[in-house]
Amino acid sequence: MMMHITFSPAAVSKLTPYLTDGSKQLKLLHDIEGCGCVVSGVPVLTLIQETTVDDQESNGDPFSFLYEPRHEVFYDPHLRIDYDPARSSFILKSDNQIYTNNLRFIP
Repeated sequence: MMMHITFSPAAVSKLTPYLTDGSKQLKLLHDIEGCGCVVSGVPVLTLIQETTVDDQESNGDPFSFLYEPRHEVFYDPHLRIDYDPARSSFILKSDNQIYTNNLRFIP
């Protein structure tokens, strides 16, 4: 099953300036560096210029995004990304849980 992310209006407003020239793509990365185990990984939203063989493209609303299918087991198939301007942070959640209220964004 492919993942789907719906971006809130606040998240769209915050991310749009980074995506206007079309040179970069959003990627939901399951970062395991320094975690010791893939199960201990943390989600990161990043921008990349080139895809790898591991990247799968998925449709989001309104942005498409990339992810690595081997990590989709850690997430619900339908996700939401919001942005809290008071805390200057992104939030990754689903109907079932909040994955993080401090989703790191690497432009």
